[in-house]
Amino acid sequence: LKRSGAIRTTSAIIDPRAVKKPLLAFVHIDTRGWGKTPELMAVSKYPEVEEIHTVAGDTCMLLKLRTEDTRALEGLLARLYDTPGVTSTRSYVVLSTYLERPVQPEITGEWPAPKHMANPMY
Repeated sequence: LKRSGAIRTTSAIIDPRAVKKPLLAFVHIDTRGWGKTPELMAVSKYPEVEEIHTVAGDTCMLLKLRTEDTRALEGLLARLYDTPGVTSTRSYVVLSTYLERPVQPEITGEWPAPKHMANPMY
């Protein structure tokens, strides 16, 4: 898998509590315009930001964050809101995590269709 490029890197899974970042939050960011800009991508320099995604739906970008506590989250949200192009944010604080895993190569899109979708109407 390494030779084929399927494995891009090898990394350790760190317990967030061990590094004093137990608070997990997902932040939806609305922006002027669409797509990444240098200003928006600059938030990748914040160590609390673990992931940045552009998404389809009722928001433009989705961030995965880890902080020490709600006070640290509030400070980070203030910095995000001051980022040029950001018009609003919506935060979702995780209370419990039941499953968090990396990509599973054995899962494919070839599962059988649910019975109610076996014969599309159109």
